[in-house]
Amino acid sequence: VVFVIAFGAFMVNPTNWRPFAPSGFGGVMSGAAIVFFAFIGFDAVSTTAEETKNPQRDLPIGMIGSLIICTVLYVLMAGVLTGIKKYTVYLGDSAAVATAFASKPWAQALVSAGALAGLTSVLLVFQLGQPRIFMAMGRDGLLPQYFSRLHPRYRTPYVTTIWTGVVVGGVAMLTDIGSLADLTNIGTLFAFVLVCCGVIVLRRTDPARPRPFRVPFVPVFPLFGVLFCFALMLSLPLETWGRFFVWLAIGLFIYFLYSVRHSKLRHGIDVGPTEDQPPPIIKT
Repeated sequence: VVFVIAFGAFMVNPTNWRPFAPSGFGGVMSGAAIVFFAFIGFDAVSTTAEETKNPQRDLPIGMIGSLIICTVLYVLMAGVLTGIKKYTVYLGDSAAVATAFASKPWAQALVSAGALAGLTSVLLVFQLGQPRIFMAMGRDGLLPQYFSRLHPRYRTPYVTTIWTGVVVGGVAMLTDIGSLADLTNIGTLFAFVLVCCGVIVLRRTDPARPRPFRVPFVPVFPLFGVLFCFALMLSLPLETWGRFFVWLAIGLFIYFLYSVRHSKLRHGIDVGPTEDQPPPIIKT
């Protein structure tokens, strides 16, 4: 990414930036809703709190710092790419960065190799969060206890990691990546909306609950989060909303069929470990 920005800056033709926003504000919002996929990996860092030595200090620094750095890099890279060639050249192109350097074969080969390594590492990060969410759900009883098993030595949720990899690999093999990206975006945005609302509700219903991480300026910050996330959701295609409601219905079916009767927290049972207290090892 740094190479593309530094080297590509000398190839920029400013006339390619005119008009700067050809689709207007609506196009900007639609683009933001789609490119939101690039920011999903950051929230996965929060699911590793139990594996962090000092989560109260390390997680905010890691998440906010990486968000700032990557956002600046994203903006600079998008500016360079659209400055090298007209944005219409990249429409429907799955290798836009390599296309931008088509006139320089050595740079194109270097960029392609870097993209391959970068995509691989990003996919691994995407796989990091979901197993730990399943582990927390299994610990509470929302899923069978089988999903909360930890590795006896590494203390990581190895069972859910394996199953997540198998299922994701199968779905990726049979499904269009564009449709999956949009569905992932709307699902993640909806989850963020629920989290923001949950912060407001819990501050009133359970004010004495231990909070290793405390959001400032409640309820202003959470309300802004709800507003911005919902605005991006509205910018996604209608077919994405249809798929979202189907998957939401499946999730609600599982919840009311199994989870609602087995949830320990719902029945007032202390689920034990929190972010600042390591979970016990479940022997298999």
